[in-house]
Parts: sequence; C-alpha cells; structure tokens
Amino acid sequence: MSFSWTTTKKPTIALSPMADHTDSAFCRVVKHLSPSTIVFREMVSAEAVVRGNEKTWGMAAIHDDERPIIQQIFGGEPEVMARAAKMIVEKYHPEGIDINMGCPAKKIISNFNGAALMKEPARAAEIVRAVKAAVEVPVSVKIRLGWSEPTDCLTFAQVLEKAGADLISVHGRTKSQAYSGKADWQMIKRVKELVSIPVFGNGDVTSIESAKQALETGVDGILIGRGALGNPWIFRDIEDVLAERTPTPISDKERKRIILFHAKLHLKTHGPKSFSSFRKHLIWYFKGQPGVAKLRNAISKITTVEDMENFFKTSLDN
Repeated sequence: MSFSWTTTKKPTIALSPMADHTDSAFCRVVKHLSPSTIVFREMVSAEAVVRGNEKTWGMAAIHDDERPIIQQIFGGEPEVMARAAKMIVEKYHPEGIDINMGCPAKKIISNFNGAALMKEPARAAEIVRAVKAAVEVPVSVKIRLGWSEPTDCLTFAQVLEKAGADLISVHGRTKSQAYSGKADWQMIKRVKELVSIPVFGNGDVTSIESAKQALETGVDGILIGRGALGNPWIFRDIEDVLAERTPTPISDKERKRIILFHAKLHLKTHGPKSFSSFRKHLIWYFKGQPGVAKLRNAISKITTVEDMENFFKTSLDN
C-alpha cells in the first residue's frame, strides 16, 4: 500500500526536519522509541543533489528502520527542485518529499530559498507543480506564518493547495521572528480551516501538555522539533497519553541506554571520528539535569563511546 497523508493515523505525531540534527541516526533513535512516529529528514540542497555532491547524497541515504520517512529539499528553481526530487525518490525511495519554504536562516533565504519563497507565491506554486509532476510520492510543503506579516500564510496556503500540495506544515512564527517569541497556534488553526488538505502545526511543542493544547486547534498532526532534542521519548509519551496510557518515567538507566544507542548509530552513520558532532546531542540530553554545568567540561573531552561509558561511571554514578 502506498503512503498517503489522507490515510495516515490522526492525529499524526511527527519529527520536524532540523538542519544538523534530524540525520539518520537521530531519526532511528526516535523510531526505536516510537515506531509509529513519522520522521522528516533534515533538508538537503536540490542544487547539490543535481550536481551529484557526495556529502549531500550521503545525507539523503535512508535506513529501513526510519520508514516511513519524508525527505525535505530546498531550492528556488522549479526545474532543479523537480530533478532533485525525482533523483532522490528513484535512488532512496522516501515515502514523501517535503519542500522547505520556511527556513529563516540567512544562508538559505538567498536565491529564493526557504522562507523567501513566501514572498514569491507564483514561484512557490511553480515549484510545487514541478515536483508533483516529477514524483509519484506525496509532496508536502513546510511554511511559516509569513515573511513579516503573520497573515501571509492564509493566502499562501491556498496557493500551495491549488498547486497540488498534499500536506502543508505551518511553523507558528514569521521569518522576521525566527525562533523568538511564541508560536501562534490560533493562526495555524485559521490555515487549517481555510484548506481542505491535511495541515500540521509546528512550534513550541515541548511537553505532553503543549502537545494537547496544539491538537485542540484541530490540526491533523503536530511536528516536534527542538522539543525532541535531548528528549526523543516525547513522541512515545504523547502517544501514550492519546491512547489513555500512563507514560513511563525515564530512569537514569534508560537515559544512558538511549544516549549510548544514539552515539553508536551516529558513529556508524558519520564515521569513527565524528564524535565531535555528536556532542551537541549530549548537551541536549543533559540539559536541565542536576549539576549539568559541572559536566560540560567532561563532555567536551569525550571522543569515543568508551570515553562516554567511563564518563557515565565517573561523573554520573558518583
């Protein structure tokens, strides 16, 4: 049976695409804890895909444990976006393609990439139509409330639906806000009420309570981004509550188990000398834990899984 956003379980709980974080290793950790979670892989450049950039193609590689998985791409040229989507689908067979029209980073919004496309609805629609024509898997689009005005999304979402988008995900901030302030879920609700295709909401979902409040807007699903960093258990906990089960408390033993599991997957994915890029995850895992300030120096010296196991014994067990 082919993947479809209209037939997926509602409400859908999904991992939001985050650059430098939602790589194959982290996606597999999330799926290990919550198999029903749908994961969106970190964005890759359509131009780099078409050029055959080795690193970019490596980023797009998919492990079967991640499925169903949606690969996000970014770019500003319809033809290039279509070619990249087709090449990725033919090689790796993701269950869907997601188009980034919401990233606010300066290096992304140049050349009509990311959130800059919200200022160019005609170009955005052309991209959606081109990608839709190139692949047979569902095509979704991730947007923000707008470039500077939070009401931009109301007309923009309708443009995307008319162009053929199968799903729209809305981050509840404008590009101008970046990640400051609070996500406006009432505006996301208005988008949901305006279009007939599924709408996911994104922004400030960091707990069971905030997830329940987000779902009260009537969205078809929620994307969890920063709320999952250091806490991949959040997906399992939310699903437990929705199923009227009591979430399982995270013990120290369980936290250590998942950190080691994640570290080993990270090294296998990125190579034996890649531990330095895993430290950002370690900081998130220990954020808010007692005595974390004193642990940061020790964390900075970890370079292997063996170092981390020793860190657990000497820094955490005493």
